[in-house]
Amino acid sequence: MLLKADKNKIRQKRHLRVRNRVAGTAERPRLNVFRSLSHIYAQVIDDDKGMTLAAASSLDKDFKGSGGNIAAAKAVGAAIAKKALEKGISEVVFDRGGYIYHGRVQALAEAAREGGLKF
Repeated sequence: MLLKADKNKIRQKRHLRVRNRVAGTAERPRLNVFRSLSHIYAQVIDDDKGMTLAAASSLDKDFKGSGGNIAAAKAVGAAIAKKALEKGISEVVFDRGGYIYHGRVQALAEAAREGGLKF
């Protein structure tokens, strides 16, 4: 009997393929996106040191509203751009985490660009 693979496992395999080519450095860290059904998270990561330089999510204390919609993704994108610029990071490599560049992931990316990040 054939079983359809779990969608998250397929996404994780896709993410690993992308991660083999995309890496964040100190000069140009990686902007990673993770989305769940009810929240969205973004991190700016230096892969050389293995450190998270900035992070924002819909679970932050200053965040208001629902975390699982496009408006929340825009707010998180603006917040991660603000935090990254405060730390002196203006250029990043975008890592969509194996998700399709559509909906919440696209809204977060566009809000981060509007906030001043270049990618």
